[in-house]
Amino acid sequence: MSKQLLLATFEHADDLLAATVVAREKGLRIVDAFTPYAVHGLDRAMGLRPSRLTWVCFIFGMIGVCGMLCFEHLVASVWWPIDIGGKPWNALPSDVPVAFEAAVFLGAFSSVFALLMVSRLYPGKKSRKVPARVTDDQFVLVIEQTDAAFDIAAVEKMMLCHHAVDVEQCIENNGEFQS
Repeated sequence: MSKQLLLATFEHADDLLAATVVAREKGLRIVDAFTPYAVHGLDRAMGLRPSRLTWVCFIFGMIGVCGMLCFEHLVASVWWPIDIGGKPWNALPSDVPVAFEAAVFLGAFSSVFALLMVSRLYPGKKSRKVPARVTDDQFVLVIEQTDAAFDIAAVEKMMLCHHAVDVEQCIENNGEFQS
Protein backbone atom coordinates (compact mmCIF):
# COMPACT_ATOMS: atom_id res chain seq x y z
CA MET A 1 0.00 0.00 0.00
CA SER A 2 1.39 3.39 -0.95
CA LYS A 3 0.98 6.67 0.90
CA GLN A 4 1.41 10.21 -0.39
CA LEU A 5 3.87 11.97 1.89
CA LEU A 6 5.36 15.41 2.27
CA LEU A 7 8.95 15.53 3.55
CA ALA A 8 10.15 18.80 5.10
CA THR A 9 13.91 18.97 5.72
CA PHE A 10 15.38 21.26 8.38
CA GLU A 11 18.93 22.21 9.36
CA HIS A 12 18.24 22.81 13.08
CA ALA A 13 16.32 20.88 15.73
CA ASP A 14 14.52 24.00 16.97
CA ASP A 15 13.05 24.61 13.51
CA LEU A 16 11.84 20.99 13.34
CA LEU A 17 10.27 21.28 16.78
CA ALA A 18 8.47 24.54 15.94
CA ALA A 19 7.21 23.17 12.61
CA THR A 20 5.96 19.99 14.33
CA VAL A 21 3.99 21.99 16.89
CA VAL A 22 2.39 24.14 14.17
CA ALA A 23 1.62 21.13 11.94
CA ARG A 24 -0.09 19.34 14.80
CA GLU A 25 -2.10 22.46 15.70
CA LYS A 26 -3.28 22.66 12.07
CA GLY A 27 -4.52 19.05 12.28
CA LEU A 28 -1.98 17.54 9.91
CA ARG A 29 -1.15 13.84 10.33
CA ILE A 30 2.52 13.55 11.32
CA VAL A 31 3.86 10.14 10.30
CA ASP A 32 7.37 10.41 11.70
CA ALA A 33 10.31 12.69 12.37
CA PHE A 34 13.82 11.57 11.44
CA THR A 35 16.65 13.13 13.44
CA PRO A 36 20.36 12.40 13.79
CA TYR A 37 20.04 12.56 17.59
CA ALA A 38 17.27 12.70 20.18
CA VAL A 39 15.41 16.01 20.22
CA HIS A 40 14.04 16.96 23.62
CA GLY A 41 10.27 17.64 23.50
CA LEU A 42 9.70 16.17 20.03
CA ASP A 43 7.58 13.33 21.40
CA ARG A 44 5.19 15.79 23.05
CA ALA A 45 5.15 17.99 19.96
CA MET A 46 4.19 14.98 17.82
CA GLY A 47 1.47 14.00 20.29
CA LEU A 48 2.94 10.62 21.18
CA ARG A 49 1.62 8.91 24.30
CA PRO A 50 3.98 8.06 27.15
CA SER A 51 5.52 4.61 26.96
CA ARG A 52 3.83 1.75 28.81
CA LEU A 53 7.10 -0.17 28.87
CA THR A 54 7.65 0.72 32.55
CA TRP A 55 4.40 -1.04 33.44
CA VAL A 56 5.46 -4.15 31.55
CA CYS A 57 8.77 -4.16 33.43
CA PHE A 58 7.05 -3.62 36.79
CA ILE A 59 4.41 -6.30 36.29
CA PHE A 60 6.86 -8.94 35.12
CA GLY A 61 9.28 -7.95 37.90
CA MET A 62 6.54 -8.54 40.48
CA ILE A 63 5.70 -11.86 38.83
CA GLY A 64 9.39 -12.75 39.18
CA VAL A 65 9.50 -11.79 42.88
CA CYS A 66 6.27 -13.56 43.81
CA GLY A 67 7.08 -16.64 41.73
CA MET A 68 10.57 -17.00 43.19
CA LEU A 69 9.41 -16.44 46.78
CA CYS A 70 6.71 -19.09 46.33
CA PHE A 71 9.18 -21.48 44.70
CA GLU A 72 11.79 -21.00 47.43
CA HIS A 73 9.19 -21.46 50.18
CA LEU A 74 7.87 -24.63 48.57
CA VAL A 75 11.35 -26.09 48.10
CA ALA A 76 12.74 -25.20 51.54
CA SER A 77 9.64 -25.66 53.69
CA VAL A 78 7.26 -28.10 51.99
CA TRP A 79 9.04 -30.40 49.55
CA TRP A 80 12.48 -30.84 51.19
CA PRO A 81 12.47 -29.40 54.73
CA ILE A 82 15.91 -29.84 56.27
CA ASP A 83 16.64 -28.77 59.84
CA ILE A 84 20.07 -27.11 59.83
CA GLY A 85 21.18 -25.80 63.21
CA GLY A 86 17.62 -25.18 64.38
CA LYS A 87 16.97 -22.46 61.76
CA PRO A 88 13.36 -22.07 60.59
CA TRP A 89 12.41 -23.59 57.27
CA ASN A 90 10.57 -20.53 56.01
CA ALA A 91 13.26 -17.87 56.58
CA LEU A 92 12.20 -15.00 54.29
CA PRO A 93 15.39 -12.88 54.54
CA SER A 94 17.46 -15.63 52.95
CA ASP A 95 15.02 -15.79 50.02
CA VAL A 96 15.02 -12.06 49.21
CA PRO A 97 18.31 -11.80 47.20
CA VAL A 98 17.33 -14.58 44.79
CA ALA A 99 13.81 -13.16 44.45
CA PHE A 100 15.30 -9.74 43.64
CA GLU A 101 17.48 -11.27 40.93
CA ALA A 102 14.45 -13.03 39.46
CA ALA A 103 12.62 -9.67 39.36
CA VAL A 104 15.53 -8.03 37.53
CA PHE A 105 15.83 -10.94 35.10
CA LEU A 106 12.12 -11.12 34.21
CA GLY A 107 11.72 -7.34 34.14
CA ALA A 108 14.66 -6.88 31.78
CA PHE A 109 13.76 -9.66 29.37
CA SER A 110 10.06 -8.75 29.30
CA SER A 111 10.99 -5.13 28.52
CA VAL A 112 13.22 -6.17 25.63
CA PHE A 113 10.63 -8.54 24.16
CA ALA A 114 7.80 -6.01 24.61
CA LEU A 115 9.90 -3.33 22.88
CA LEU A 116 10.65 -5.65 19.96
CA MET A 117 6.97 -6.62 19.70
CA VAL A 118 5.64 -3.05 19.82
CA SER A 119 8.31 -1.83 17.38
CA ARG A 120 7.48 -4.71 15.02
CA LEU A 121 11.14 -5.71 14.90
CA TYR A 122 11.64 -9.32 13.98
CA PRO A 123 14.31 -11.31 12.16
CA GLY A 124 14.26 -10.81 8.40
CA LYS A 125 12.27 -7.57 8.42
CA LYS A 126 13.23 -5.18 5.65
CA SER A 127 14.66 -1.93 6.91
CA ARG A 128 12.96 1.37 6.16
CA LYS A 129 15.08 3.58 3.97
CA VAL A 130 15.20 7.19 5.10
CA PRO A 131 16.15 10.21 2.99
CA ALA A 132 19.86 10.93 2.51
CA ARG A 133 21.81 12.96 5.12
CA VAL A 134 19.17 12.45 7.80
CA THR A 135 21.48 10.41 9.96
CA ASP A 136 24.28 12.96 9.47
CA ASP A 137 23.07 16.50 10.01
CA GLN A 138 19.50 17.04 8.81
CA PHE A 139 16.08 16.74 10.39
CA VAL A 140 13.07 15.53 8.40
CA LEU A 141 9.40 15.86 9.29
CA VAL A 142 7.14 13.43 7.41
CA ILE A 143 3.51 14.51 6.94
CA GLU A 144 0.88 12.29 5.33
CA GLN A 145 -1.49 13.68 2.72
CA THR A 146 -4.69 12.29 4.22
CA ASP A 147 -7.28 13.34 1.62
CA ALA A 148 -7.88 15.30 -1.57
CA ALA A 149 -8.52 18.49 0.41
CA PHE A 150 -4.89 18.50 1.58
CA ASP A 151 -3.44 21.85 0.48
CA ILE A 152 0.16 21.13 -0.46
CA ALA A 153 1.02 24.75 -1.23
CA ALA A 154 -0.20 25.95 2.19
CA VAL A 155 1.74 23.24 4.02
CA GLU A 156 4.87 24.00 1.97
CA LYS A 157 4.56 27.69 2.81
CA MET A 158 4.07 26.88 6.49
CA MET A 159 7.20 24.67 6.50
CA LEU A 160 9.25 27.30 4.66
CA CYS A 161 8.19 29.87 7.27
CA HIS A 162 9.86 27.61 9.83
CA HIS A 163 13.15 27.63 7.89
CA ALA A 164 12.71 24.38 5.97
CA VAL A 165 15.61 23.78 3.62
CA ASP A 166 13.62 21.54 1.29
CA VAL A 167 10.00 20.40 1.01
CA GLU A 168 9.31 17.54 -1.36
CA GLN A 169 6.48 15.20 -2.17
CA CYS A 170 7.10 11.49 -2.29
CA ILE A 171 5.34 8.15 -2.22
CA GLU A 172 6.06 5.49 0.36
CA ASN A 173 5.87 1.93 -0.99
CA ASN A 174 6.66 -0.87 1.47
CA GLY A 175 8.76 1.37 3.71
CA GLU A 176 10.79 2.91 0.89
CA PHE A 177 10.52 6.57 -0.10
CA GLN A 178 10.23 7.27 -3.83
CA SER A 179 10.22 10.78 -5.28
